[in-house]
Amino acid sequence: MTVFRSTRASKSPSGRRAYGPGRIALTGVGVALLAAAAAPAIGHAEDAALLGGGSGIVVGNSSRCTLTTIGNDAAGRLVGFTAGHCGEPGASVVAEAAHTGEGIGRVVDKNAELDYAIIEFDPNRITPTDRLGDFAITEVGAPAQFPATVCKKGRTTGTNCGLVWGDVLASGRETWTQTCVLPGDSGGPIVAGSRLVGMVNAYVGVGCIGPEVGTDIAAVLRDVDARAGVGAGFQPTRN
Repeated sequence: MTVFRSTRASKSPSGRRAYGPGRIALTGVGVALLAAAAAPAIGHAEDAALLGGGSGIVVGNSSRCTLTTIGNDAAGRLVGFTAGHCGEPGASVVAEAAHTGEGIGRVVDKNAELDYAIIEFDPNRITPTDRLGDFAITEVGAPAQFPATVCKKGRTTGTNCGLVWGDVLASGRETWTQTCVLPGDSGGPIVAGSRLVGMVNAYVGVGCIGPEVGTDIAAVLRDVDARAGVGAGFQPTRN
């Protein structure tokens, strides 16, 4: 199947966003069922939401997505990444598991071409972690190559692993894998061992049957460093 990338996202009848023929981005779109009454501001780490690569997040009170990774930039800011189609700069971010509706950060920048977004977090509202269960991110690195196996973690489909097909379209910035992804998994981390190599952005054809398509984390970080703003010099959290 030939797949093309469009620089503009268009809504499909299912409510997901299609990037060219056959490619579907994975935002879980819908009004989040947040708590009606706001909880008191979180001021202590022991009360803060635990957040790491693979955590479910709600962006702009409507898009359910997955956090790629969390850590600090060169200026010491607590930042993370998710898929760019999950929200626009200025959108609030909520930890899906918190059930309080309290904002824990905001989208501060994005690149629609590479389909990533940068989130700046309030360090008083979350506890960053390098692992969720047995899924860990301890470093970032170059994309995996065929015929390696990688694993991904998403808020919808959880953790699963699959074959790496590689950069099928010779884009120099994305990798296709045979991991199972569905709407809501957008932004999910893709790892080789505990090395973060990419993020989930879309699938081809039918979810969990067609291949997953994701931006290489190396391409993301090169672009972030070139912008020299929030996120530049990023290093993942190590607990």
